Amino acid sequence: MIALRGIERRFVVGDQVVHALRGVDLDVAAGEYVSLMGPSGSGKSTLLHLLGLLDRPSAGTYSLEGNDVTGLDDAALARVRRERIGFVFQFFHLVPYLTATENVELPLVLSGLAPSERRERVAAALASLGLADRSEHRPDQLSGGQRQRVAIARAMIASPALLLADEPTGNLDRSSGNEVIRLLEDLHEKRGLTLVLVTHDPEMGRRARRQIRMVDGLIHDETMAVAG
Repeated sequence: MIALRGIERRFVVGDQVVHALRGVDLDVAAGEYVSLMGPSGSGKSTLLHLLGLLDRPSAGTYSLEGNDVTGLDDAALARVRRERIGFVFQFFHLVPYLTATENVELPLVLSGLAPSERRERVAAALASLGLADRSEHRPDQLSGGQRQRVAIARAMIASPALLLADEPTGNLDRSSGNEVIRLLEDLHEKRGLTLVLVTHDPEMGRRARRQIRMVDGLIHDETMAVAG
């Protein structure tokens, strides 16, 4: 599903060039569950943003589902993100003045789906995550765990093939975090999603079948979990 070759990402900070990624090569097969770990500044979140087409590499090529997406224009990148990629972030990124229903509905509005079909799909998604009785609540009326479940419903509403989670439990207590990670894993297993998880938590990272550790913008090592 994912093939990166020679990916570099450079940022200019003042009069210095910062190398966030240094010639990364990475293949991720469809249906894999991968964690990206490493210290702060290792490049793991930068890599995730490139995978999600939220940023562009300074050099190298990125192939997604067999298609080279490296040189796509902004409109084409937005279409691929909308149709093929779901995102879950640490700080939820919900629109504060919209209800849970309206937040989850946003990707379907952008895709042009009819209102009646949108509402039916959103209601089913929220109900499946135990949020039917919170559908008309705004984010400030929800707990952290509930907000993250709304964010997951929004990420999944367009049935993406790739789900990217950037520290999805980092803003939650341990109990809510465990609930969220089990939910993501359940989606991965039941829907065959490709799940890529960035985390600083080694315990969380070890739950993935394939664990990648990054250091100084490079893939330092990989570990495969023993099937149990």
